[in-house]
Amino acid sequence: MITRFVKAGIRAVAVALLIAMPAVLLPGYAADAAQITALLALVAALLTFVEYVGDYPSILEFRDAPPFNRLRFLALFATVLVLTLICRGESYPTAVSQMLTAFGGKVGGWLDFPFSPVRLMVLLATDDMSAQDVERIRTHAGLAYVISLLSMLAFVLVVRLLSWPVRNGAFNFWVNLPLFDPTIGKDVLYRLNRDGNVNVALGFLLPFLIPAIMKLAAQTINLVSLTEPQTLIWTMSAWAFLPASLVMRGVALMRIAALIEQKRKRAYAEAEAEVQTI
Repeated sequence: MITRFVKAGIRAVAVALLIAMPAVLLPGYAADAAQITALLALVAALLTFVEYVGDYPSILEFRDAPPFNRLRFLALFATVLVLTLICRGESYPTAVSQMLTAFGGKVGGWLDFPFSPVRLMVLLATDDMSAQDVERIRTHAGLAYVISLLSMLAFVLVVRLLSWPVRNGAFNFWVNLPLFDPTIGKDVLYRLNRDGNVNVALGFLLPFLIPAIMKLAAQTINLVSLTEPQTLIWTMSAWAFLPASLVMRGVALMRIAALIEQKRKRAYAEAEAEVQTI
């Protein structure tokens, strides 16, 4: 019980740090905005603590199937941290911020080719933005997209090479997929594969669709706000993280479907062998 409390507390603190990071590290943050950020961090930390300290699941998927959620969190944390350090470096330059800015500029330039997701994000720049603002968008988009690609690649390698999620024991379907009811609808294999394919497809399409939707909604969304560091950081982080998270979820669901299919085949083979021996 004590170990569970400690682990849940560590996760809660990590989530709070993630949400508060841009507000803490970036200069010139208003007091009212800081209070709102602190409230959001506290609520997120409390929800995380309650989710992991309980015996029964609520809404969080793959709670007991590491490193699925750990990889997703590390990807988002790394994205927010890197982008925040770059923005902070514009006011308080350091060797780390200068290195990240230079690397991000190269990555953004490599990925800024016609019809690429990074190019679509760069096209969100308005006429009111300066060349420096456009370059900042390119740098942030390139780094965020690379981190999301690396997180997806890491999870695929974990699935293929480390036999996720059965390497450390049996997979508890109910605990790890609390919102998925296997008793309703069509066969569970069909539903898992269908949901997995839909998630993967959406994950690959969203980096292209999100900039298009933002451009269409430009009359409602003030795209000039992308020049504000925190807005830029969270916009780029969400744009890169949500598709990567969907792809990882889709791969996980299809992996679970494959394990269930293998178990069924073994059960059918054992039943047939028993019939033949009678």
